[in-house]
Amino acid sequence: MKSSKRLAFQGQNSKQKCPKGGNSKRKHLEEETGVIKPSKPLAFQGQSMDQEDDQGHPGYYTDTSSLILKLGQDLSINCLLRCSRADYGTVASLNHSFRSLIRSGDLYKLRRQLGIVEHWVYVSSSLLEWKAFDPLRRRWMSLPKMISNECFLFSDKESLAVGTELLVFGKEIESQVIYKYSILTNTWSSGVRTNIPRWLFGSASLGEIAIVAGGCDSKGNLLSSAELYNSTTESWLTLPRMHKPRKLCSGVFIDGKFYVIGGVGIGNPSASDRASLKVLTCGEVYDLRTGTWFEIPNMYPQCAREGTNDSPATARAPPLLAVVKNELYAAYCDEKEVWKYDKQRNVWITIGRLPEQATSMNGWGLAFRACGNQLMVIGGPRALNGGYIEINAWEPGEGPLEWTLLGTKHSGSFVYNCAVMGC
Repeated sequence: MKSSKRLAFQGQNSKQKCPKGGNSKRKHLEEETGVIKPSKPLAFQGQSMDQEDDQGHPGYYTDTSSLILKLGQDLSINCLLRCSRADYGTVASLNHSFRSLIRSGDLYKLRRQLGIVEHWVYVSSSLLEWKAFDPLRRRWMSLPKMISNECFLFSDKESLAVGTELLVFGKEIESQVIYKYSILTNTWSSGVRTNIPRWLFGSASLGEIAIVAGGCDSKGNLLSSAELYNSTTESWLTLPRMHKPRKLCSGVFIDGKFYVIGGVGIGNPSASDRASLKVLTCGEVYDLRTGTWFEIPNMYPQCAREGTNDSPATARAPPLLAVVKNELYAAYCDEKEVWKYDKQRNVWITIGRLPEQATSMNGWGLAFRACGNQLMVIGGPRALNGGYIEINAWEPGEGPLEWTLLGTKHSGSFVYNCAVMGC
């Protein structure tokens, strides 16, 4: 059955009158759907009353205050808020008004206020190439290829997803470089450098902010400094220093606090260079409200092979950690086990095993991430010619640990970098 009325989209005659009782119907619809109103009108950048459309027709944008005219701006935006972010590319192609709204980033801010968040996985298993994976639709997408020099190509790189940005940290000669991918424009650009250049640091994000801590400078000196990044203002704020300098550590947010766990710290200064570094088992916690650090002794156990002659501390990857529902999990690759952290007793409990196809080299080449309410293992079997990546997932609290295969991708099986973006 065809509807007797049609919705008027942007570009319809702005003088057309609404049907009688339209305002009361709209008010009722707002109450029924729980409409969220922007705190201030959203401005569509670069749009004007006499602007031509994409085909060069003048006067196409006749009303800059609404998108779907009969619904008005507020209801139009609320409809878009509940669309999947996978559809935003199609929405942006409708006309300039929709495209400006998508690229402004305002939709993602409002989605966060409503608690509407979709998590995508971003994986690099080939140098300078990134893939995005949508777990809901189980679909892979290719990002534009990064452009850089050879020094950055072969340097150690860290990645971090914060807000609507994917940051990739690397090195050019002796200086730090950061490349930023924006999901709003689907492009790479130069990111804002940290106040103190650092590599091999621990990091984690919480909404539109992120913290990086520790690492080493261009000369290999260990750092105890930390910085907070605000993706809205694109600025770095220097935080108080940690109690111990460390590199090859991991960072997570638990209960709104930032944790730095494991890594390598300073050992015996009088010993040889190889013995001067030791595996750290302590963790440190930064409280954003008080602006202070405190230490948790013996938070992360030293595994059997760490620190032995055949496996020096610096040969191992940072701890593979993930937080789901404010509970901390770890992947112990040597025994292919999954651990859960007991916050009350400061102990780890083995809860299951990693997927059989998940392989690594001392923890390198495998990603262990939280993606919404799921734990994910990203990686594949070693292969001489190409290989593939698997994404396996399990939701804690849904019975015993049993992995579900969400997707595979023919690519290099070694995961260089991986990040999860929720927006």
